Amino acid sequence: MIRIYLFLLLIITSCRELPSTAPDLIILHAHIWSDGMVLQADAISITNGHIDSLGNSGDLLKIKADHTQVIDVRGMFLYPGFIDSHVHFMDGGYNISSVQLRDASTKAEFINRIKAFALTIPKGQWIMGGDWNHELWGGTLPERNWIDSVTPDHPVSINRLDGHMILANSLAMKLAGINDQVKNIQGGEIPRDKKNQVIGIFKDNAVPLINKVIPPLNIQKEDQSLQAAMLYAASHGVTSVVNMGTFRDLEIFKRNKEKLITRIYTATPLAEWKTLEAYVKENGKGDDTLHWGLLKGFMDGSLGSHTAAMFEDFTDKPGDKGLLVNPLDSMKMWIIGGHLANLQIAVHAIGDRAISDYMDIVEQNVSATDIESSRFRIEHFQHPDSKDIHRIARLRMIPSMQPYHAIDDGCWAEKVIGPERIKSTYAFHSILKSRSYLAFGSDWPVAPADPILGIHAAVNRQTLDGKNPTGWIPEEKISVNDALLAYTHGGAYASYVEKKAGSIRPGYLADFVLLENDLITIPSDSIKYSKVLWTMMGGKKVYSLH
Repeated sequence: MIRIYLFLLLIITSCRELPSTAPDLIILHAHIWSDGMVLQADAISITNGHIDSLGNSGDLLKIKADHTQVIDVRGMFLYPGFIDSHVHFMDGGYNISSVQLRDASTKAEFINRIKAFALTIPKGQWIMGGDWNHELWGGTLPERNWIDSVTPDHPVSINRLDGHMILANSLAMKLAGINDQVKNIQGGEIPRDKKNQVIGIFKDNAVPLINKVIPPLNIQKEDQSLQAAMLYAASHGVTSVVNMGTFRDLEIFKRNKEKLITRIYTATPLAEWKTLEAYVKENGKGDDTLHWGLLKGFMDGSLGSHTAAMFEDFTDKPGDKGLLVNPLDSMKMWIIGGHLANLQIAVHAIGDRAISDYMDIVEQNVSATDIESSRFRIEHFQHPDSKDIHRIARLRMIPSMQPYHAIDDGCWAEKVIGPERIKSTYAFHSILKSRSYLAFGSDWPVAPADPILGIHAAVNRQTLDGKNPTGWIPEEKISVNDALLAYTHGGAYASYVEKKAGSIRPGYLADFVLLENDLITIPSDSIKYSKVLWTMMGGKKVYSLH
């Protein structure tokens, strides 16, 4: 039904007469993909940042004037600008200039990279970011005594790539007033060694014990981080992002409003729904470039940190079922409060219990009609029980997922939840088969904000360790068309902008990405090598490869 609707709508909206006035820009000789199909039109006219019309190159050239810019793409492949439906934009921008630990594969490499980075910054400056992955060196958690000797003058708070636990060194713990007598905290965990000493790892709700003493970035550094994030996104064909952030992020975006080259739909914390309600009453919900009205909350943590909330024990950790980050009564109060305030709700839920509990709250407290119109989002939806794959379709809730996580987690996830539960993990095909919408993103900086890699991951499911060349849980592979839809129209629908973005249609925003390859017809194992030639936002190039 979704495909039929898109096809009919595209036919209707494409059948418009040529504009009566000369456009600002004409794009010629393009292979144009939109809404699951390659269009017959090979040219687009654009005025004031919007698409005027679609047609053939010869006809559109007839309406150009002296002021009209003409771009001949010579048979290259034009797609709607990609929408990344889940990023942490400011963190990603900041991390570009921080220590890089994502691919550190041994203890020694981990330590040496931190040591080298510490030598490049002033004494006393915090070392943050990192995005380490302990699974790469066998699954042993790093400890503060690994890095204390190489960071005597720098407090350290570096996060695992999933963002759900950090490693702090002894100096950071001292600045935070934390010692071995610190008590565990609800919704978090502080691992200890055999002597009951804190090893320096802080999970989920324990993370703020350290991070609360980190000085805020100054305005210059904030603006630099935003600029770096936008340039990075544009280089990967991303024209719109959904930022899972804070009110501070919103202030930064508004301060830089005239400089934005990425459209941003920004979330604020679910627990602060009353603050957002008041803000919207006073300021509205923004415009095509920057808008708000989305609340982001947390049910649980992550699988890699063993903090995803599961119905049954972790296979590799008997007696441990993960944790709920917030009490269910609080989540219910915030979700329903935000919903009644006419705000969109997005909730992080990774484990099967977390997913089920969130869906229960919505189903038991909101009418079926209201659920569909309110577009409740489930962020990640990684490890649902199979029955909840069908329930999410029935309720018309939106799974907002990150396909790159599948080829990363697929290297180790089965040892954590076993061979049975793994069957419904990252179930892209089953979700679409159940007739759900699907919105794709990256969770950057947890994973690269690169839709090409995301499409490759969804289509091929080849894990990063090279051990699944024909695909990990291959029955959950999806087509390139469906992956593209999830990065375009699906992302637009999940953000309430499907009537102006996510498709190439007359009247829509002129946001495009030009690729050298036809992603649909090239061999699927070549997708990840495709290059973005240029990215356009509002009819203006914001990135060009050459």
